[in-house]
Amino acid sequence: MSTSALKVHPDDNIIVALRDLGAGQSVDCDGNTFSLGEEIPAKHKFAADDFLEGDEITMYGVKVGIVQEPISRGGRIHTENVVHAASEAQVNGSSYEWSPPSIEKWKNTTFQGYHRDNGSVGTANYWIVVPLVFCENRNLELIKRAMLEPLGYGKGSPYTRYMNDLVSAYRDGSDLDALAIADETENVSSQPRLFPNVDGIKFLSHTMGCGGTKDDAATLAGLLAGYITHPNVAGATVLSLGCQKTQIEHLKAEIDRRDPGFSKPVFYFEQQKSQSEKAMLSDAIRATFKGVAEASELRRQPAPLSKLSLGVECGGSDGFSGISANPVVGGVSDRLIALGGSVVLSEFPELCGVEQSLVDRCVRPELGERFLQLMKDYDAVLKTVGSGFDQNPSPGNIADGLTTDAIKSAGAALKGGTAPIEDVFDYPEWIRKPGLSLLCTPGGDVESTTAMAGAGANVMMFSTGLGTPTGNPVTPVMKISSNSVIAEKLSDIIDFDTGPVIGGSQSIDELADALFDLAIQTASGEYEVCAQLLGQDDFIPWKRGLSL
Repeated sequence: MSTSALKVHPDDNIIVALRDLGAGQSVDCDGNTFSLGEEIPAKHKFAADDFLEGDEITMYGVKVGIVQEPISRGGRIHTENVVHAASEAQVNGSSYEWSPPSIEKWKNTTFQGYHRDNGSVGTANYWIVVPLVFCENRNLELIKRAMLEPLGYGKGSPYTRYMNDLVSAYRDGSDLDALAIADETENVSSQPRLFPNVDGIKFLSHTMGCGGTKDDAATLAGLLAGYITHPNVAGATVLSLGCQKTQIEHLKAEIDRRDPGFSKPVFYFEQQKSQSEKAMLSDAIRATFKGVAEASELRRQPAPLSKLSLGVECGGSDGFSGISANPVVGGVSDRLIALGGSVVLSEFPELCGVEQSLVDRCVRPELGERFLQLMKDYDAVLKTVGSGFDQNPSPGNIADGLTTDAIKSAGAALKGGTAPIEDVFDYPEWIRKPGLSLLCTPGGDVESTTAMAGAGANVMMFSTGLGTPTGNPVTPVMKISSNSVIAEKLSDIIDFDTGPVIGGSQSIDELADALFDLAIQTASGEYEVCAQLLGQDDFIPWKRGLSL
């Protein structure tokens, strides 16, 4: 790899700056020398040829944009001279040949997981408390306050201590600016866990359950059923008001669809049938306490790596994400699939422009057809309000080199590796077979990670170039940086750095091996990801419609 610039694919006609390049500088790349007509910041692209208005821009070997005004060779690519464009895709019935990576190193490797009655294996052991409607969020919070601290799941916060120090200093007339925040109490429980084999009690508050459409209610029931049947969940407490659209029987039906032999304990409480709030909450707390005590009797046992289901995500992406972090995550995806595991690639707005390559990897024509239809329907809804997939990149994405959605998508799709696509499913459906599956979700980080956990992903990898603390209540989310600068700057939220790919000191394969090993440690409970340490339990159900 060049130390200053990179041509990602032989067919590309734009080149990525790997470091800040000055105006007038000569850059050698791919056997050619380029004289830069202007400053090219790291992560941004410059023209490999002279472009005229209407010319196509190609990166990662696919069409990613259309030139809006002439660009000289060595000129910078930006939103003023290039707009999003993507090629049309079609199902052509071509066969796909896959060359899986070597898995000899992990042939006899196992992870330590929680074995469930239905044959699934969890990488964690949680109890969840779920409201069927937002009206129960207050009751959810009351149970949370009552249970976490006494059971040893409460987390000390340096910010509470800092606030107390500020109050004391204010009363004493001391200099407030002289106070420094302490961190020794952060994420430290005030007392040991009473139930050491339960990783926590998670409370999934949300804003849905009533006031929406019938489809909204059904979708929420399906998502919550996905969490209750999740291999990382030991049991659940469900709170219902009673009159909401998402009814208890709807949730039970969705649970049965996902796991016909369902055997986990689930306790249902309906406020409008209770004598009082106090009566319902005391019953719910007591039942949950008993359930958690029973769940703690389970122990981790060896399980084959084929029992892992990996969800892959990117957020806060930058111009290096598709060069370092996403290909490394894709390498892990291929290794896991070669070992018989499952991988879920979501974020359909960030697959715009690479549809053909994904369709060509589908093992059956009907999967490609379903994928294209889901993409078409999704984009059509956005266009009814004057939007579209082209508006997916955020200001942060654009500022860090992702000029068009197709450029972002071509890099984002690499998280799924190169394996054949075995299934395509819509939200809130669930993983049904080993191999790579495509799940229709928004590109929004938390809506997508929420959906992948609901589909059954028991580990997630989240690549980022700008940094994000995103986590999930029941599934560990490993944060993978695309560059070493952000890994060092935000070391409290980054678990793994792929920046050495950019610097040329390590290869994608070397880092994929190391990241896979860390994933196995995470699945075994030997490594606690940063999002877990920070208590980052993000949960946002996708209300189908206008969300990118």
